Amino acid sequence: MIRETFALGGQLPVRRLGYGTAQLTGPGYWGPRGDARDAVAVLRRAVELGVTMIDTADNYGPSIAEELVAEALHPYPEGLVIATKGGVVRTSDSAWHVDGRPERLRAMCEASLRRLRLDTVDLYQLHRLDPEVPLAEQLGALDELRAEGKIRHIGLDTVTDEQLSAALELTSVASVQNRYNLLDRSSEPLLKLCEAHGIAFLPWFPLGNGSLTSDPVCAEIAAAHGTTPGQIALTWLLHRSPVLCPTPGTGSLVHLEENLAAGAVRLAPEDKSRLDSLG
Repeated sequence: MIRETFALGGQLPVRRLGYGTAQLTGPGYWGPRGDARDAVAVLRRAVELGVTMIDTADNYGPSIAEELVAEALHPYPEGLVIATKGGVVRTSDSAWHVDGRPERLRAMCEASLRRLRLDTVDLYQLHRLDPEVPLAEQLGALDELRAEGKIRHIGLDTVTDEQLSAALELTSVASVQNRYNLLDRSSEPLLKLCEAHGIAFLPWFPLGNGSLTSDPVCAEIAAAHGTTPGQIALTWLLHRSPVLCPTPGTGSLVHLEENLAAGAVRLAPEDKSRLDSLG
């Protein structure tokens, strides 16, 4: 039996299949993508279909994705969890600069709150650890923001299991966000640590950046279930671990509905065994 919800931080119940906003921006997550009205329609439809966690970031656009979230969904319905990220500065479609200085993290978080029209963000994720700034200082800045009521829960993006263990010695962590999918399980030790501590694992590129939508094994199993290969790849994540909370992104209403329908697919034991063996 698949558990359909997860208690983020042990407090906030979310549907495990959420929605990520990166694809609402242009190539390289830079600039706008088409008509903003289309993005607004996708966000609103996601919530209509039962999504209770929206995952965004200040550098998607930059700023554009957060602004679209607010335009589409504010005032936010009760029970909708908003997650965003900070700690990376964009200067072009191919330039990403990590900045974990406490004063910069505070400024980024407060700017996200303004764009999202929030007093408190449910989940604020450190988008990358800054190797030039002590971890205690980076997490200390987020702890201060949490104490001030500007952050409800802290998350980490792209970390190792050793880094998560070090972070847990300094503060509580509600989520991690790492690359993980049917064919890329390099973060398996991190997943096990998340399971041990009740931490949500939000896998990015849950569809392998599109490659899993044409995987032959997924296609064969999908044909037997009357579904699509992408739905099989997503439902495998839901079967794989109760802490995995995929947030697949798309700018298409058709693909959105397809992705979210994956939550209703149930794999037979032999299907899961075949998919498990792919890794």
